[in-house]
Amino acid sequence: MNAIFIVLPILTLLMFDLGLTLRPADFRLIAERPKPVLIGLIGQIILLPLIAWGLITLTPFSAQLSPLFLIGIMLVACSPGGSSSNVFSMLAKGDVALSVTLTACSSIITLFTLPLIMAWVTAGVGETVNIHLPVGKLLIQNIVLMVVPISIGFVINLYRSAAAEKIHNVLKRIAMPALVLLVTIFFVQHKQTIVTHFASLGLMMTLLILASTACGAGLAWLARLSGRERRTLVIEIGMQNAAQAITIACSPLVFNNEVIAIPAIIYALMMNLVLLAYVGITKLKK
Repeated sequence: MNAIFIVLPILTLLMFDLGLTLRPADFRLIAERPKPVLIGLIGQIILLPLIAWGLITLTPFSAQLSPLFLIGIMLVACSPGGSSSNVFSMLAKGDVALSVTLTACSSIITLFTLPLIMAWVTAGVGETVNIHLPVGKLLIQNIVLMVVPISIGFVINLYRSAAAEKIHNVLKRIAMPALVLLVTIFFVQHKQTIVTHFASLGLMMTLLILASTACGAGLAWLARLSGRERRTLVIEIGMQNAAQAITIACSPLVFNNEVIAIPAIIYALMMNLVLLAYVGITKLKK
């Protein structure tokens, strides 16, 4: 089974669901509280790719990973946010409004930053495995799969808020089982590759999660943000949109290579374990 036929509708539904939760007030938050929004976007858009590239170039075990995995790691780092981060922020008693705003803003900004960064990465790393990035096709795909469903969801919520809430309540129950199905299919199809490289690749993805969450906590501390804002930045900067990364890796319009998606699959597993532990720790401190 081609995973692209599963991940495409999953990403579209996740982006549509995100749009259903957006309100005009979420965008006014940029003007009302610019500091936490700006700090969060700096962490998501700028520092995360730098952290990933630092791990790739500085950690000795990264030399054991193929160029396809290195491209996949950078792809994960360039895909911030995701609607699941809003749920984790709520569980951690964070600032959900800030979480929604950061998710919406990063989804829009990465339409442009992701192709630029990944074009630079594949121009170097990808040459050795004959992988090239069609920037134009990637931009069009992201507009169709992300901007359009987000916009439709936003309009429905704007004019039919009661209907939007009902649809959201259904979709949020579908999202997790769908992602589990996707991970299961990937594991079955690429079991040998995942098992062979899990030690080094799993360690790399875990380090990326820990470094990114630490980055969120450090930025919030330096900016002297509130506890709720700090918890939100830890989650927003630490949680990546694995569905987006998998879609780009598998899409016949872009990379068309499921091996590049393996780091995102492992990241999704480790990310949920680490952030669930973080949520548990925040609840113990209450």
